[in-house]
Amino acid sequence: MAGVTRLRESLRTFAEAFRNPALRRLELAWAGANLGSWSYSVGIAVYAYEHGGAKAVGIVGFARWTAAALLAPWLSVLGDRYRRRLVMISADAIRAVCLGLAGVAAVAGWPPLTVYVLCGLVAAAAAAFHPAEAALRPSLARTPEELTAANVVSSTIASVGLLGGPALGGIVLALSGPGAVFGVSAALMVWSAALVLVIRVVETPPERTEADASFITAAFAGFAAIIGDQRLRVVMGLYTGQLFVNGLMAVLPVVLAVRLLHLGGSGLGWLNSAEGAGGVLGALVAAALVGRKRLGADFALGVAFWGAPLILIALWLSTPVALVLFVLIGISGTVCDVAGMTLLQRIAPEAVLARVFGVFETLILVTLGLGSLAAPGLVAVFGDRGALVVTGALLPVLSLLAWPRLRAIDRDAVVPERQLDLLRGIPIFAPLGPPELERLAAGLVPVEVEPMAAVFEQGGHGDRFYVIDSGRAVVEADGAEIGELGPGSFFGEIALLRDVPRTATVRALEPLQLWALDRELFISVVTGHAPSLEAAESVVGARLAGPVRA
Repeated sequence: MAGVTRLRESLRTFAEAFRNPALRRLELAWAGANLGSWSYSVGIAVYAYEHGGAKAVGIVGFARWTAAALLAPWLSVLGDRYRRRLVMISADAIRAVCLGLAGVAAVAGWPPLTVYVLCGLVAAAAAAFHPAEAALRPSLARTPEELTAANVVSSTIASVGLLGGPALGGIVLALSGPGAVFGVSAALMVWSAALVLVIRVVETPPERTEADASFITAAFAGFAAIIGDQRLRVVMGLYTGQLFVNGLMAVLPVVLAVRLLHLGGSGLGWLNSAEGAGGVLGALVAAALVGRKRLGADFALGVAFWGAPLILIALWLSTPVALVLFVLIGISGTVCDVAGMTLLQRIAPEAVLARVFGVFETLILVTLGLGSLAAPGLVAVFGDRGALVVTGALLPVLSLLAWPRLRAIDRDAVVPERQLDLLRGIPIFAPLGPPELERLAAGLVPVEVEPMAAVFEQGGHGDRFYVIDSGRAVVEADGAEIGELGPGSFFGEIALLRDVPRTATVRALEPLQLWALDRELFISVVTGHAPSLEAAESVVGARLAGPVRA
């Protein structure tokens, strides 16, 4: 019964997420960009083969992925320095223009190098698009559950695009040629840009200190954020292990299909199809995660079960068993992606969120490449079945090592709804997304004040922001009462934001239950999110001009 209730709640959250026009447009834009990227990958591979054979295909593919890996940490700075919508639209526009020109070049018979350079620019633009898109999504979600639902949709779109993009490219190739594929991909980028253009969200550039930082310093801020936060290190570390094994899986299924199961080349297609089907089915499993507060545990289990089936496959060589277990691998991959992505979005600071995802983009490409390079050596050392066992054991071991830290993340993420409701009702915090609200709610400290006792005195040092949970208080200035505060009221922000002494005294009229927020956390969140800072300045201005100036 509990499972049915959870699924019903998850479906309700999905419905609400789709009714959120900003999220819906973002997901549709991602669908277009993803489909266009995979279809154009087929087009450039065929074009390169026609003009230089298999060697050209390899060189062009290596250049595209290497460029993306090297540029991602640098171009992701744009997603934190400028409006993320603008970055995404610009990246889509660059890709559309370059793909359109590549289509013209392919049809007109221009030198192949022209097409290769244009496609390199497409890869560079994608390195700016993906971190900005991943960082924008949390600000469009209205609740943590809605963010998880949006990530489930995003992961499903990625799985469908992996299957549908090459299929679309193949159909267009059959009807015309690589030039037409480039043209269709360009149209999909225009579709993506048009949808991002109509997303309505308040975005403003970062504070001047961040904007004035050197580009090199800004680029390394993503690395610094990960190194300085144990939670980010654990999630990124486990993700890196999963991606490395994913790279090994570029080679090991070939060994399994051809040398162990004796299925020939077609067997590899069956295994890949089984994993792809599992990825789509995984969306249904991941849907059950929407209402859960155990994303750390779900991430660890997803990673573990992404690798563990390989051990069973090696011990029990059977085609039906292998196909079923590859479906399980696909399901686990989707769970891993959804839980891991949501964890990163909720843990990483908003000010460097795009740069954290820029580092993640680089990790994806580097570890996939290292895994594929390591696979032949693994087979040479341990043999065919031994390589499967070692690979399958790696992720469960890593998940076990990371388990205590991930469970600690889950415990810290459990925030009582009462505190969140109080924060949502405060104008200063209304513009904040779910990750920032959760961060604030987790930092609230309960404070009890006896009747007639002062919470703070006029002229004192400001070190906390307060929200009243229950009870009433009076505001006094220069010895005169100037107002009363009740449940849901807040005070203390003036001294924190203006860095001045307390402008009034707040005294309890009856037993007062407060939630207090430390100065550093309050300042870092509010000033790090421009719409929230604007709302805070508006509140401060109104209070200083009115009777209640606490």
